[in-house]
Amino acid sequence: MSALTLQAHPTNGGLGPPAPVGVQGAKPPGLLSSPRFRSWAAAFPLTRPIARRRARALFDLCAGFVYSQVLYSCVQLGLFDILAEGPQGADVLARRIVLSVEATGRLLDAAISLKLVARRGDNFALGPLGAAMVGNPGVAAMIEHHAVLYADLRQPVELLRGTLPETALARYWPYASASRPDSLSAPQLAGYTALMAASQPMIADEILHAYRLGRHRCLLDVGGGDGSFASAAAAQNPALRVSLFDLPPVAAWARARFQAAGLADRATAVGGNFLADSLPEGADVASLVRVLHDHDDGAALAILGAVHRALPPRGTLLLAEPMAGTRGAEPVGDAYFGFYLLAMGAGRPRTPAAFQAMLHEAGFARARLVATRMPMLTRLIVAVKP
Repeated sequence: MSALTLQAHPTNGGLGPPAPVGVQGAKPPGLLSSPRFRSWAAAFPLTRPIARRRARALFDLCAGFVYSQVLYSCVQLGLFDILAEGPQGADVLARRIVLSVEATGRLLDAAISLKLVARRGDNFALGPLGAAMVGNPGVAAMIEHHAVLYADLRQPVELLRGTLPETALARYWPYASASRPDSLSAPQLAGYTALMAASQPMIADEILHAYRLGRHRCLLDVGGGDGSFASAAAAQNPALRVSLFDLPPVAAWARARFQAAGLADRATAVGGNFLADSLPEGADVASLVRVLHDHDDGAALAILGAVHRALPPRGTLLLAEPMAGTRGAEPVGDAYFGFYLLAMGAGRPRTPAAFQAMLHEAGFARARLVATRMPMLTRLIVAVKP
């Protein structure tokens, strides 16, 4: 078969044998699963790069857990922070991370292949992805937290069938299954609150860059955790008052953060249960930052209804979430969060259209998607109460 006989093929990267006469664009049944076709594609010069890329992609799916554990090891050993001081030799690194020279070499070779570490002559330095880890405690905290998720994914089919006993993630996020989340104690809430606080700065930066709060006088941050987002919003907008609503122990941590940040004169935190209690009134803008995606539809609609009631006419809601169907980040919204929330025991990934439909059902209008710089991290919908 010559290059001139190849034509566009919808399922094999644009190259493939011509369609049968009279069936332009048709795909022979089972073509991609045919050993004969795969052998031909791997040998033919024009399709060989495609075949190799697909083989690599399939292998990466098989080996992904090993890659993640290499990253986890680097984080646990503090390797990136050590290399941030400058290039160092394997012997020095072995002493500092308390591994044998042989084990250190094995870890470094693996990290180099994943672009976490780079070789500099006889020394080792940060690679492009390792450099991105430095000064980014939110990512490091999430990587370490994944040990809990991996424990639940050891039996993924049982997880899908719902036959597993209580999962580790359900225990880690106790409000997801609690009938009275406002009765949970501070120790039960401390772990996930700290995790959310560690990752909140990069999310807050995305939201506050995409939407300017200077036009508003008071922000109500619903489910605002320890006050990380509300504090960032207040710091960026000196005239803005902020109010936070979360579970009682969490609200107490937020009050302490406001006090430490010198915001006590214009920031308040109220404890309660947003599924049962009325939200504080008086704000002209409200925010739901990474709140709805870990609640089922009924609970998510109840939260939106509570926010709608608390806002005045023409009040604004900022809904920020990682969302399903995000172009270029489909595995994040659909695969990662799909299984994470399944293990957690509540919620599901939703597309922007699904969120917009829920907002309209709750009484909001003009629910529009506002572009963020890193939609993989969060997307933003701005809705208005008529």
